[in-house]
Amino acid sequence: MAGPLAGKRVVVTRALPQVAALVRLLEDAGAEVLVFPTIEVVDPPDFGPVDDAIRSLDLYSWVVFTSVNAVERFFGRMAEADLDARHMHGLRVASVGPATAEALERNGIRADFVPDDHVGEGVLEGLCARGVSEDTRILLPRALEARDVLPDGLRARGARVDVVPVYRTVPGAGDAATLARMRIGEADAVVFTSSSTVHHFARLAEGVDLSGVTIACIGPVTAATARELGMDVAVEPAEYTVPALVEALGAYFG
Repeated sequence: MAGPLAGKRVVVTRALPQVAALVRLLEDAGAEVLVFPTIEVVDPPDFGPVDDAIRSLDLYSWVVFTSVNAVERFFGRMAEADLDARHMHGLRVASVGPATAEALERNGIRADFVPDDHVGEGVLEGLCARGVSEDTRILLPRALEARDVLPDGLRARGARVDVVPVYRTVPGAGDAATLARMRIGEADAVVFTSSSTVHHFARLAEGVDLSGVTIACIGPVTAATARELGMDVAVEPAEYTVPALVEALGAYFG
């Protein structure tokens, strides 16, 4: 039996190393997937801050991860220092959502806290409910460019937060064939999984008519960015995960 996305052409905008799972789910739902990588994940300008933090993990009460990339890059630096999950003994670990928690488990760590609301605000509320307050020391490995709602909110409650960049996102190259197909109307939907994918898509696909294209965003932060850039967001799942996004897109077309 054909899936709910049978006959639909869906543009995916993730970085190439992270695109496989999304492509598989879309194809399983019957879609023709058009890959259009709008971002690339690269090293930060300086690994010094995160390397210093890794050497001083005993100073922290919590380590907070807000993306899969942050997990993989952080543990990559741990491996460079010939360390592994055992070096985090005694620390409490928070994860922004289930995909990030799964990445932690692949590296030998089970998250102590995963909020129901998979955004920075949800992490902030949950940490405060778990006793984070004045002088709590928190390590936040993340992208060089990211929202400051979490560290600012924690600091407003007196916590000491060290934000250390473990990666940065730069513009991707897109794909000439996919761009050509979008220009002649051969795209039914575009899927966004972060604000950075939205920003760089707008640059790469400038002039493409999206009036007949369904815009699907993984969560409210990404959706807000899309709306700020004039896009009409039609699909936004209740749970901010890739499987939920694909399911919501299928339900929309179904």
